[in-house]
Amino acid sequence: MLPSIALRIAKELDVQERQVQASIQLLDEGSSVPFISRYRKEVTGGLDDTQLRHLEERLGYLRELEERRKGVLASIAEQDKLTPELEAQIQAAETKQRLEDLYLPYKPKRRTKAQIAREAGIEPLADALLAQPELQPEQEAQAYINSEAGFADAKAVLDGAKQILMERFSEEAELAGRLRQTLWQEGILSSRVLAGQEEAGAKFSDYFAHDEPLRTTPSHRALAMFRGRNEGFLALNIRLDQEEELVAHPFEAVIAEHWGIAQQQRSADRWLHEVVRWTWKIKLSSRLETELLGRLRELAEEAAIQVFAHNLKDLLLAAPAGPRPTLALDPGLRTGVKVAVVDATGKLVDHTTIYPHAPRNQWQESIAVLARLCAQHQVELIAVGNGTASRETDQLAAEVISWCHKQAPEHRLQKVMVNEAGASIYSASALAAKEFPDLDATHRSAVSIARRLQDPLAELVKIEPKSIGVGQYQHDVSQVQLAKTLDAVIEDCVNAVGVDLNTASVPLLARTSGLNATLAENIVAWRDEQGAFRTRQDLLKVKRLGPKAYEQCAGFLRIMRGQNPLDASAVHPEAYPLVERIAQNHQRPVESLIGDTAFLTSLNPAQLTDAQFGLPTVKDILKELDKPGRDPRPEFRAAVFMEGVEDIKDLKPGMVLEGVVTNVANFGAFVDIGVHQDGLVHISALADRFIQDPREVVKAGDLVKVKVLEVDIPRKRIALTRRLDEQPVVKESSSSRDARPKKAPAQPALQGNTLGALLLAAQKKKK
Repeated sequence: MLPSIALRIAKELDVQERQVQASIQLLDEGSSVPFISRYRKEVTGGLDDTQLRHLEERLGYLRELEERRKGVLASIAEQDKLTPELEAQIQAAETKQRLEDLYLPYKPKRRTKAQIAREAGIEPLADALLAQPELQPEQEAQAYINSEAGFADAKAVLDGAKQILMERFSEEAELAGRLRQTLWQEGILSSRVLAGQEEAGAKFSDYFAHDEPLRTTPSHRALAMFRGRNEGFLALNIRLDQEEELVAHPFEAVIAEHWGIAQQQRSADRWLHEVVRWTWKIKLSSRLETELLGRLRELAEEAAIQVFAHNLKDLLLAAPAGPRPTLALDPGLRTGVKVAVVDATGKLVDHTTIYPHAPRNQWQESIAVLARLCAQHQVELIAVGNGTASRETDQLAAEVISWCHKQAPEHRLQKVMVNEAGASIYSASALAAKEFPDLDATHRSAVSIARRLQDPLAELVKIEPKSIGVGQYQHDVSQVQLAKTLDAVIEDCVNAVGVDLNTASVPLLARTSGLNATLAENIVAWRDEQGAFRTRQDLLKVKRLGPKAYEQCAGFLRIMRGQNPLDASAVHPEAYPLVERIAQNHQRPVESLIGDTAFLTSLNPAQLTDAQFGLPTVKDILKELDKPGRDPRPEFRAAVFMEGVEDIKDLKPGMVLEGVVTNVANFGAFVDIGVHQDGLVHISALADRFIQDPREVVKAGDLVKVKVLEVDIPRKRIALTRRLDEQPVVKESSSSRDARPKKAPAQPALQGNTLGALLLAAQKKKK
């Protein structure tokens, strides 16, 4: 019998069972992970959001397993085949795979050849030949001839007996598990191009004759091969050693040994070995290959989803420029550059279109328009989208800044290149149309770029996460699991930062603990009708927002300059009495406590605990009072792209440039260096030491210094390194080989032309 679900999860997390039990109870009561992590530390023993997310995921899996276990037991019991031994095995099954292996012999299935043979009474013959190999098969079969049932001669009877044993052998759970594990540990994943598809499938050329250990195949290569198979260019199979096909003999020997079949020159030995051979060839090999390719895909999808989740978290928690008037430029050539100006709160105050580039070339006129807008609206930031003509538009912004500085030296302007991935998706959405019904989609996109610079989190939550462009093969993975994981990431990020109740959009409010889209819409509707919220308590006046939702969301919603100064902090309303008690005991008003570091550090947290608030919560409250509403995101800083380097053709090996990490994959990091095409820093060139995971040293949004190693203009590939002492690769012509530093890499080399394939498959083009 397995231990309880809580105990199993506790062992996985290396925590106490009571901590898990308490967390499960809170989750079942409707509490969110952010709420439990921040405001129920005494109850859970301080489990953090990462542990709680794992707990929540495993809880779902194990509960599904238990439900399936009940169904399996009930089904076998209905067949009157549930023995105490079988029940014990089923009760001890730790995984869904093991449970299904045990259930397979009893699982209702279509009428098989083995079933037909059993119905004809041939099973005793199969049992006899297996138990007594000295029996003569053809002679024993004579007694089972049954023409009416379709077994008219000894050959047909023996074939029926073979089908019975083949089904029995292939459905034996212990044997299947042993073979599956052996094949997983020793199998080779083999990819071959389908005949005649060499030209059409050229983008998968690295996998036309590719072999590597099954269990260590990296997720990005696995997903690339699965995509090639799905598109009809590649064939995938599993084999052993260097043979072209799966070697059967070792597995046949395992099957024979398991069933006590040996070659001793007895009458039935040859027939039994034929049964073993066909069991492997017909029943087990294809089934196990399908299962293991499925396992590989599942693991690859999990890894890809985690890559996306990590990158999304880094992007959402990128440094905000803050509430500063911003002018955004959405670059374009023939259609012009779309201009939008937003005030410090993100409200659109002006917009227009300028045509500084070919074919109109209204450069000076455009400078005049932008300078006027900057002066009129006291613009502090110019956000330049990184799409087509971005570097040319960036140069335009530089001249605007120079002109404005000459006219008004005290007017400080700063230009920043902004990743506009997904902005066009937002601009065409119903949400954007509702907010700006009279604005065309291109100007909505410019507004999104401006707001993204002011507060990336608040703006990016409006966009489908898959459209943000920080994933790895995101369209090849389970969309249900991807959405579930990314939703959890967004929820954790939003609640880690906190939400301004009086300015937040519906999408941002909907991601707040305890709220959903309906409640978020109701909050905004109440705000539009009644005006700004003055206290958190006003939330209870919102339609359909009850005490439970209030408990879950109140601590994450901020009210700036409200009636109660604590409403601007992360102190939960349920803890206000504790703060008021502190203030009363020291005869001070509550507002005077906020920011008084000397006083707060003089307090002994242990002396402030009571039956409701333990030491962890008291410490959190004092920390929050010291710096209320503190933002966990880093300080804003913008990359400075090298002047004169605006296109891939401007790059030269050896150049040292500053750039922004846009995407981190398992094999390296992509960096925007301002030439409309991200360069790749392979994992082997990310640090001077060995690293297992690129995220050990970089994350999306980081500013980095890189050196150009190789530029392949025809294929738009740029190889970079963070090891600035490396010498670039010098080649007479473009080649498909890896662009690697000359000195021996600290990482294992990739097979064949893998870097080229990765660049081709994963390197995203700018819009």
